[in-house]
Amino acid sequence: MAIREEGMSRTRAKLRNRRGETVEVETFSATEAKNSFGEVIDQAIAKGIVVVTRRNKPRVVVLSLEEYEALTPRLEDTLESLRAEFDALVERMQTSEAKAAGSALFAAMAES
Repeated sequence: MAIREEGMSRTRAKLRNRRGETVEVETFSATEAKNSFGEVIDQAIAKGIVVVTRRNKPRVVVLSLEEYEALTPRLEDTLESLRAEFDALVERMQTSEAKAAGSALFAAMAES
């Protein structure tokens, strides 16, 4: 995450947004964020993402609710997809053919 100076104390950071595009976002030092938290919130709402730095290194990202909600359903969808895939695999393993194949495999290993 590269940071470059713009003006006196304000910097911008390059991050990827939810679409994977590289965008420049507003940064605040931890002290600025503490002293001007309302401005941090306003920028996050307006721009979607704000970075908070400590000792000139990005440490925290503040997201608007819209950005956060755009990211979280993907996690839930992925988890649900994996859960369904796992359940289908377990169901296939419960057939009599799968049980017989498993028994034959263990029997062959014992003979070795």
